[in-house]
Amino acid sequence: MKRGSAERAGTPHVFLVLSCDRPGAAAMRCSLEHVDEVMLGRADSPGISRGDGSGVPRLTIGVDDAWMSASHALLRRVLGSWTIEDLGSKNGTLVRGRRCQRAELQDGDLIELGHTFFLFRARVRPSGEVVESSSLAPAASGFATLVPSLAEALSRAQAVARSTVPVVVRGESGTGKEVVASAIHALSGRTGPFQAVNCGALPAALVESELLGYRRGAFTGAEDDRAGLVRSAHGGTLFLDEIGDLPLTAQAALLRVLQEGEVQPLGATRPIKIDVRLVSATHRDLEALAAEEKFRPDLLARLGGVTVQLPPLRERREDLGLLAAALLQRHFPGRRVVLGSEAARALLVYPWPLNVRELERCLQAAVVLAGEGPIELRHLPPAVAASLAEPPSLGVASAQGLPEADRRRREEIVAALRESGGNVTAAARVLGKARVQVQRWMKRYRIDRGEFHS
Repeated sequence: MKRGSAERAGTPHVFLVLSCDRPGAAAMRCSLEHVDEVMLGRADSPGISRGDGSGVPRLTIGVDDAWMSASHALLRRVLGSWTIEDLGSKNGTLVRGRRCQRAELQDGDLIELGHTFFLFRARVRPSGEVVESSSLAPAASGFATLVPSLAEALSRAQAVARSTVPVVVRGESGTGKEVVASAIHALSGRTGPFQAVNCGALPAALVESELLGYRRGAFTGAEDDRAGLVRSAHGGTLFLDEIGDLPLTAQAALLRVLQEGEVQPLGATRPIKIDVRLVSATHRDLEALAAEEKFRPDLLARLGGVTVQLPPLRERREDLGLLAAALLQRHFPGRRVVLGSEAARALLVYPWPLNVRELERCLQAAVVLAGEGPIELRHLPPAVAASLAEPPSLGVASAQGLPEADRRRREEIVAALRESGGNVTAAARVLGKARVQVQRWMKRYRIDRGEFHS
């Protein structure tokens, strides 16, 4: 492949994901576009340097890890692919959980050197040269990421944070949608409160009264005036979580609020002006719901100013170290937490079907169980610890044993490929996804398009 077409498809990257001895230490993303070799080793002054090694462009990544050798391993470009070679290190080189002297790297391979874990990606959309977590300096908690596509989406959300442009945060349950919404509020400069509303938890018969409020005597049991959740967000941000679960009648009432900038409580004779910034979130396909007449198209149009798509944790393992460090700092501020190598490997291999929320609960329990010692494999939940018993084929999952969301996605991909006779481009069009994303899913779910050729 020529360099120009490679740039369009994406370039190889190596990520420093996690340090066992210092989970909060700097993570980094390094593009391999303009280099042919990468030297990985221990350094008293960690960092990145460029130069020529044996006459070829070389990137040197130095890590403050006493368990690594000074010249530990070498990544080398060979005929368009990348290989890794152990350079006689004291503690060896592990790829996909197995010790090796030399191996060809595949997309998603986990590389373990000493107590440091790296992740290799074969194709990442061009994103510059080197990014370190210390240089991310997110303006609000929850915006730090090493994943270029997510960084782009969060950057758009940050750019409109101080405006009234509505934002929709999409993603599976547990991916951190409320964290992003709260970050947008923190950046907005608005002095009012951040009012979070779980639309799916509102009783169907009381949705409108809970959202809009009511006057005393408006209905049986209405003994006092109530402002309602929308007015409670006056001057601040109204976060409507799982907005796809709102009944159609409540959607109509919300549409009026957004169009007119006012609320008319039940039993009131005149509307009340309000000033709220709307951020909504959903794990559902709102466009599909609108096509089925289960969601109002006019409301959907009002919501869709900027969309932030949060990938599931299994698709952003590059960020696991950043996320773990942030969660540990939140729950155990000032405490030094150390991970055993097997425990760290399990965290990186496990598919996290419940996403960041599951990681948070896992780390909370593990720190408590570990006491003053390092977190070991025995301190992790059984499902996480058991992930090391499976062949460590990261990024690839069989059809059996997949989480429900993955099974549904696999079935959708198979159906689209069957309809298109195995044409990936046509299947991607049916699914509304980029072709490269569909190819990535096909690899993960072990789908052979040859089975669908007509």
